[in-house]
Amino acid sequence: MAFLIVAGFVKETLPAGEAILFSLLGMAIVFFVLAALIGVIKLLSMLLRRNKKDAGATAAPVAEIPRKVPAPGSLGELKLHNVDDQTAAMLMAIVADEMKTPLNQLRFLSIRQTD
Repeated sequence: MAFLIVAGFVKETLPAGEAILFSLLGMAIVFFVLAALIGVIKLLSMLLRRNKKDAGATAAPVAEIPRKVPAPGSLGELKLHNVDDQTAAMLMAIVADEMKTPLNQLRFLSIRQTD
């Protein structure tokens, strides 16, 4: 039995058995296509992981050197000798202003008070 669907109108009605068969066949096709897509995605994932491992094995290992991590924007440690924090901050701001350079681009190693 053939049927014709034109603009959403069914020209011939199907018996219930055939309608159920067509709906089951349609669902089976959809599930088959979804399973095929899952298989393709897993295959690509395995290939990419294998390539990543191969690339990592050929690269020379880099030795990690343990270092103190400075605060964001700072350029290392500052040693203060007989100077309080407020005075050191004021001196660093004055030097940065005179040099017309942002403070985070300057590196102060030590500030010492002289008599």
